[in-house]
Amino acid sequence: MTQSSATQRIGFLGLGHMGAPMAANLVRAGHEVLAYDPVPAAREQAAENGATVVDSAAAAAAGRDLVITMLPNGKLVLDVYAELLPAADPGTLFIDCSTIDVADAKSAAVLAIGAGHRALDAPVSGGVGGATAGTLTFMVGGGAADFAAALPVLEVMGAKVVHCGGAGVGQAAKICNNMLLGISMVGLSEALVLGEKLGLSHQSFFDVVSTASGQSWALTSYCPVPGPVPASPANNDYQPGFATALMSKDLGLAANALRENSVDGRLGLLAAEIYARFNQTDAGRDFSAIVTDIRSRSDQEDA
Repeated sequence: MTQSSATQRIGFLGLGHMGAPMAANLVRAGHEVLAYDPVPAAREQAAENGATVVDSAAAAAAGRDLVITMLPNGKLVLDVYAELLPAADPGTLFIDCSTIDVADAKSAAVLAIGAGHRALDAPVSGGVGGATAGTLTFMVGGGAADFAAALPVLEVMGAKVVHCGGAGVGQAAKICNNMLLGISMVGLSEALVLGEKLGLSHQSFFDVVSTASGQSWALTSYCPVPGPVPASPANNDYQPGFATALMSKDLGLAANALRENSVDGRLGLLAAEIYARFNQTDAGRDFSAIVTDIRSRSDQEDA
């Protein structure tokens, strides 16, 4: 997280697990933040964090330089934009940090620009820990001038900000990244469970694979079994840094994109299927808990 050089008037909508710490970092950096969320507890937390809480989405957009949204899905983004765009001053820069379908991101940009505003899609990676620490990675789609205008604010909330291309391309980067992460976590979990069956300890597995050709971020930063990586959710009963429900949603977006673009993405489609099934029973656990499902199903097959 870096300090922004100039105070910005910012509207922030969506104060959940990710949005709340992101907004708090903007306040700490000296920005003037008007915050709104329909959930009373989220508004109370935002007020405790120093934001000025308002009673409607439109009120959060009025008189702002930038409006940031962090919402659950594309339909909600488009619905909220219908309320925000008429309330905002001409030329307001809208930055959507939600993870949504590429087509919805492009539609949001068209709506914003058509209403006389500017727009970026800027989904994030890094989970709740990254949002709290201000170390998120932003994947940004939109025009170069708008990206330059947003950069000082995004750098308050993130350690890495990448301009990926035009409208919707930030979402494309997010979908591709999370598809790969989901595939990696399933493969890693299957390898760990196989190692268990063969008498290989988790620590020995980690010591070998973390410095061998099977190394991955999923193993070295987010190991799905307790012990080798103390900061991973596996050591905290899989309390979510990135919940299964969110991974399932993102893999669903990736699966749709694979089909719509005629990509032979069998692993992506299978990962989406695996997490959709896991999401039916463990939506609130961290996505790395998939290892427990693989282990349980493997034990059932042995019985």
